[in-house]
Amino acid sequence: MYRDPVPSLEASSFQPSAAAAMRPLRVGMIGIGTVGAGTFRVLARNQALIAGRAGRGIEMVVVAARNLARAASVVGTDVALTNDPMLVATHPDVDVVVEVAGGTGPARAWVLAAIAAGKHVVTANKALLATHGNEIFAAARQHGVAVAYEGAVAVSIPIVKALREGLTANRIEWVAGIINGTTNFILSKMEGEGLGFAQALEQAQALGYAEADPTFDIEGVDAAHKITLLAANAFGMPVRFADAQVEGITRLQGLDVACAEQLGYRIKLLGVARRRDDQGVQGVELRVQPALVPATHLMAHVNGSMNGIMVKGDASGITMYYGAGAGSEQTASAVIADLVDVARLDGTSAAQQVPHLGFHAHAVDHNLAVLPRAAVLTRHYLRVPVHSAQQIEAVGAWLAAQHVPVLQVQLAHNKALPPGSGPQVLVLTDAVAQATVDLAVHALAAHPAVAGPVVTLRVEMLEG
Repeated sequence: MYRDPVPSLEASSFQPSAAAAMRPLRVGMIGIGTVGAGTFRVLARNQALIAGRAGRGIEMVVVAARNLARAASVVGTDVALTNDPMLVATHPDVDVVVEVAGGTGPARAWVLAAIAAGKHVVTANKALLATHGNEIFAAARQHGVAVAYEGAVAVSIPIVKALREGLTANRIEWVAGIINGTTNFILSKMEGEGLGFAQALEQAQALGYAEADPTFDIEGVDAAHKITLLAANAFGMPVRFADAQVEGITRLQGLDVACAEQLGYRIKLLGVARRRDDQGVQGVELRVQPALVPATHLMAHVNGSMNGIMVKGDASGITMYYGAGAGSEQTASAVIADLVDVARLDGTSAAQQVPHLGFHAHAVDHNLAVLPRAAVLTRHYLRVPVHSAQQIEAVGAWLAAQHVPVLQVQLAHNKALPPGSGPQVLVLTDAVAQATVDLAVHALAAHPAVAGPVVTLRVEMLEG
């Protein structure tokens, strides 16, 4: 029966329209830097393959760039060049605008102008969508065009498509992942080679993994942009970047990396979006922070500049996605996949298109709140400097008295301690609200056994 002919697949209703078959999708691109150049190269190299998948050709017709001579060296003489991005955004011969210049101010104006002119938009600009996404998506709905952004979140990993399409039957419970390649490279160097933060950052910059000004990466802002977009797709909520809790890795000490290893964990910068409906708490945890992950967990083995994302759905269970966290052609892969999706839209009504955030506008839950930091519920790691190793029991007892559910207490091994450091008590807790931990740490600071600031980090088990 599987070899029976299926005439319906040959029917004219399954063929692209005559216009689509005759005319390629015409693309205008703003920006011809790392991502833009990679996009042009891959389009040129794989044009026949891409057209076969899209049902029509995809053709670059105009590019906006600051340096026209450099742009010409990339795109040649068959593509029009301009130094005016707005000209590309409103160009009458452009069907879709690819915005890969970055930034939020001018980029917002270009994208909104393109949408108002009836053009689809593809962007890899996560900062733009995290800060202005609600406005941009609303404008796109009004004008009946698509805004696609797979390359904005996890480079070559098709995580947006997985959430919006592959996992569409599921009630998503949580999304968590390593979604910044720069910080993951730094943490891998600190854990694998015992480097300090400054040394690891210097190596990342030398290899091109970190910008000259790495603030957005190392302070967790880039990861927060991305987890905000993932949360909107996972839970059907508006983009709420302003409500995310963000902590980077600049204050992370090599001592805690070593102590985490002693306890059987590795430290990763995680973006976490978790839907909560328990203990009288309803809402979404939306956060970025360095966290301990069990060393045996798959996520603990996402090293270097790679990215890894896990999603827990009620029907699918846990799925994991792994791939490059940076790269010119890696990002281009996602940008072009979005272009193919746009090329396939010909003749499709808005109601039949995949919505921008995975849920059609009437189904977006504007009342779904982002929970405050105090309500976040996780396990915790504490490192408590003490005057004497004999005071280990006093620390555990004091925390238990403060209603912290202590699972494990031990002393840091001498080999983990820097020269001249006093004894350190390491504590692992069971799941407990951040507010309880904060109060306990504040009280612990005044305990006579404690010899210095108490360090706390969250522990993410990333299990069902």
